[in-house]
Amino acid sequence: MDHIPIGSLFALLTGLIILSAFFSSSETALMALNRYSLKHKASQGHHGAVLASNLLMRPDRLIGLILLGNNAVNILASAVATILGYRIYQEPGIAIATALLTIVILIFAEVAPKTVAALYPEKIAYPASYILTPLLKLLSVLVQLINFVTNGLLKLIGISPDKSRSHVLSQEELRTVVLEAGKRIPDEHQRMLLSILDLEKASVEEIMIPKSEINGIDIDDDWDEVLDQLIQSQHTRLPVYRETIDHIIGFTHLRKLIPVLEDRTLTRESLMNQLRPPYFIPKDTSLNKQLLSFQKEKRRLALAVDEYGDIQGLVTLEDILEEIVGEFTTDPTATHQDIFPQEDGSYVINASITVRELKRSLDWEIPLDGPKTLNGLILEHMEDIPQSGTSLMLYGHPVEIMQTQHNTIKTVKWRVKSAIRKS
Repeated sequence: MDHIPIGSLFALLTGLIILSAFFSSSETALMALNRYSLKHKASQGHHGAVLASNLLMRPDRLIGLILLGNNAVNILASAVATILGYRIYQEPGIAIATALLTIVILIFAEVAPKTVAALYPEKIAYPASYILTPLLKLLSVLVQLINFVTNGLLKLIGISPDKSRSHVLSQEELRTVVLEAGKRIPDEHQRMLLSILDLEKASVEEIMIPKSEINGIDIDDDWDEVLDQLIQSQHTRLPVYRETIDHIIGFTHLRKLIPVLEDRTLTRESLMNQLRPPYFIPKDTSLNKQLLSFQKEKRRLALAVDEYGDIQGLVTLEDILEEIVGEFTTDPTATHQDIFPQEDGSYVINASITVRELKRSLDWEIPLDGPKTLNGLILEHMEDIPQSGTSLMLYGHPVEIMQTQHNTIKTVKWRVKSAIRKS
């Protein structure tokens, strides 16, 4: 190369360093690509994404090609730098050229391009795919030979590159993806997505209407009272039973009874004939499973039973949907149907409210692995049935028992700490 001008050698060396930077940045960018974003863009017909996706189907071949090219240009750059150093400074120039080239490659062909590629993988990977794809075809024989030897060594230690890489996300990883989406997803949509992921963690027992709170029709009651109860009911579907809910007969759909209810021609027999058989489910059924069961069975209500078959509560399709979209209400100022804000800043709370609803509506820090209702939570905390007027500190929240009935707490009053200080 003695006849090649020094200026041409510098130009060649610069070109080789640029090529080295290209291979280094391409490797980092392709490996840093978001696989789900890549699949989405490829399905939308983005040509660069399609090429990148094809390259990543066999990462061993892609890495083999990039390292082959990178090492080739680095070795050639080292040879050119050695010639330049010798021609300029003779023997000492070789050591000088080696040191300078190492620094230049480290900064301009490794650290800087890889940092940029890690920050903007799509901007680097997609254009690079247009070059790497034909280059892979051109050097396919050499790449396959290198991979054959490499894969043989990997198989000796139990690693098979032929196995497809799994990108299945766990539930917690999905939560992280949704949370990291930030402003790209509206807050309300983000909350609903997280609620859907949480359905698997919650059971029917945590949201069901307790047995004592179930409203139904006792078929043996005075018939005029039954008709009045049907006409005045705020629910579309009602359980029908004998004496107690434990002896349930079925469910009635009030819309089917409207014509005969208006002229009060409904009879006990006709009501019995249109009942739909009760639908029983285990109380520890997860909400996501029960949502699918409702869809499969074409049902909207189910009775939750314990391990002995005793009825524990009632769960509806609306209850599960509210876990996703929030409380259904026509009052935009309402917190929850069992929570009543007071003028002094306190809240009167129906003690039958579920702990999940309490935690969600008032942002209480309460464990979900214990009792499922506020009533049960207080009874467990006090280990006794309190009298009206009793005050206690429940997980850091000042609560006053307002009303009790039989063996249960009916209503409590919660005074926010800020309201207590003001008073």
